[in-house]
Amino acid sequence: MSITIYHNPACGTSRNTLAMIRNSGVEPEVIEYLKTPPSRETLAALLGAMGIGVRELLRRKGTPYEALGLDDPKWTDEQLLDFIVAHPVLMNRPIVVTPLGTRLCRPSELVLDILPSPQQGPFTKEDGEVVIDAAGRRAGISRN
Repeated sequence: MSITIYHNPACGTSRNTLAMIRNSGVEPEVIEYLKTPPSRETLAALLGAMGIGVRELLRRKGTPYEALGLDDPKWTDEQLLDFIVAHPVLMNRPIVVTPLGTRLCRPSELVLDILPSPQQGPFTKEDGEVVIDAAGRRAGISRN
């Protein structure tokens, strides 16, 4: 089973997402996109698979977003893709690709909807939030 995560190890959301993938019993292909940025073509394919626009993929915090004036509507999607290629830190993360779909996993538990295998045990995020309880159920979701 092939699962790929576009990952930033400095990001807690990305670390939690990677841990949930591993908790499903799968070791994914981990692409540290700041070290190995996706090509323009790969970015376009990921956006198409996620069904989102380029602006939805842009990260503002801790990036040159404001300095580049990327909130200006004058920028086309093509130009915005060029900015992400030039400055990979502008890409929001993590993006996960599985046989069940491609998703920007913010919050991290969105990955659970596209993982082919269930969680193998309880899972708690780094901040202490329980996502999967001891019985293997998603916390906060009642199943009658």
